[in-house]
Amino acid sequence: MSYLVLARKWRPKRFAELVGQEHVVRALTNALDSGRVHHAFLFTGTRGVGKTTIARIFAKSLNCERGTSAEPCGECGACRDIDSGRFIDLLEIDAASNTGVDDVREVIDNAQYMPSRGRVKVYLIDEVHMLSKSAFNALLKTLEEPPGHVKFLLATTDPQKLPVTVLSRCLQFNLKRLDEQQIQGQITRILEAEGIASEPGAIRQLAKAADGSLRDGLSLLDQAIAYTGANNTGGQLGDVAVAAMLGTVDRTRVGALLAALADGDGERMLAEVATLAEFSPDWGGVLDAVADALHRIQVRQLVPGATVEADGVDIDSLAARLRAEVVQLWYQMALNGRRDLPLAPSPRAGFEMSLLRMLAFRPTEGEGARVPVGESGATARDPAQRAAPAVATPVAPAPAPRERVPPPNPFAQESARSEARPESTRPEAASPISEPMPREEAQVPARVAEPVRSPDPLPARHDPVVAPAVVQGAGIADEDAWHALVAASSLRGPARLLAEHAGFVGFAHGVLSLSLSPTDEHLRGDTMVRMVADALASTLGATPQIKFVDAAQPAQSLHQRNERARDERQAAAESLFMSDPDVQRLISHGAKVVPDSIRPFDEN
Repeated sequence: MSYLVLARKWRPKRFAELVGQEHVVRALTNALDSGRVHHAFLFTGTRGVGKTTIARIFAKSLNCERGTSAEPCGECGACRDIDSGRFIDLLEIDAASNTGVDDVREVIDNAQYMPSRGRVKVYLIDEVHMLSKSAFNALLKTLEEPPGHVKFLLATTDPQKLPVTVLSRCLQFNLKRLDEQQIQGQITRILEAEGIASEPGAIRQLAKAADGSLRDGLSLLDQAIAYTGANNTGGQLGDVAVAAMLGTVDRTRVGALLAALADGDGERMLAEVATLAEFSPDWGGVLDAVADALHRIQVRQLVPGATVEADGVDIDSLAARLRAEVVQLWYQMALNGRRDLPLAPSPRAGFEMSLLRMLAFRPTEGEGARVPVGESGATARDPAQRAAPAVATPVAPAPAPRERVPPPNPFAQESARSEARPESTRPEAASPISEPMPREEAQVPARVAEPVRSPDPLPARHDPVVAPAVVQGAGIADEDAWHALVAASSLRGPARLLAEHAGFVGFAHGVLSLSLSPTDEHLRGDTMVRMVADALASTLGATPQIKFVDAAQPAQSLHQRNERARDERQAAAESLFMSDPDVQRLISHGAKVVPDSIRPFDEN
């Protein structure tokens, strides 16, 4: 008798024997038990997850001679014929080979005839997405309203290629990829039934290489049995032999690579690569193994209670020696190296370059800090520093809190007001600045911790400060008193804008004379003027009459005064920053200051 491959020999014959896909089995079982069976089903999913198997079991459930149920007997003539592929009323059509409209017309014509043996004629169309557009159009009417004795079971690995008109006529079931534990369990049961000894590592490698497809896993198992001779008396499915067959590497070698990287030992790392090269591995697979090991290390670091398989790598030691951000960076480098491997001069060169990149770069432990790599003293910078390598932003310590200084007396002279003001102090030294890389230009955003005090702007509009120089009923002596009064007022919105932009001309006999520049004339509305007068009434003892005059010499408004003070503080900040020795040194190395990026340290 000819040999039957494991994927066919161990194909499930009942729903209870299926591995995974419980959501599909439950829906089909309930439909069969209740008798509410739809006329068209679509099974989607990747290769080898059970689409055709489920369709065959479903056809057997419909045509079992002991009655329609979710548990076909498997012993009657119909069940045995379906299992062996000889049942005349189960028509399996390969849409990849029968793509034309003529093939579909033949299906439509035959669908009108009653079943020859069973109760239901079942059409199983595999890879249905391969049908041509005209074939789909010819099938639509029959697919929507087939004869009562016909059921359509469609299977595809690419449902996106199916027309919406076909999808809307079918019940769609998406079969999931199997996880490694499910594939390992099935392979273990088959090996026990076949009487073949095996090592757990060999089964784990086969399940991982199956990539979610049980059929692929059983095909690889057939290959491994033939490669190792495990079907002979006394043979065993060994871990090392399976690794050699699959072209994978010993996981202890991956652990040695990561240990050399953690130590910053480039010579030992390249020696490990040379050892790997003797086995002619798939270098992309080795990078996948490195990324997988880094994933397990990160899980151990961040979720200590989670179960993590060592799999030949000293997870605990590496998790303790490496910082979490280093593991994250190396993981991304492994993924990027895997993607770029086809572009490398050779696969080994691309692999080595990925490891050298991990050796060269790692996040710094603090601003301006450097991490030595190996014995050569080479240094690495954080990726953020590499984006602007020439200079880092000088950061000055926050100024010590100081007591609030009351607003100046508006009746005092400017000299006395200046003497009463505390002098500004120079900030402490800024943090160390990274050395620039040669021939690269970096843009330097800057913030200077130099509070410039002369002249001061008056308090912000929302500060609850009362001008002490304006006594109730005393009037407004001069321009300073007017500015202090506006700054301390409760005015809001357009009325406050009017007061801030108005220059003081004089105040006598209850008449307040103000001036406005031509560009601010739009602020002088009757409502706004009345609101300003009402706000001044409590301080002046009576509501003043406000009159706008054309002054011979334009008076300075509060808005202009604050703008001038802000400009002087900005100029002082820029001068202080540009005269800093560290900044001059960086500029001499090719750094450039971003225009308009310097700001006084205490600016809101």
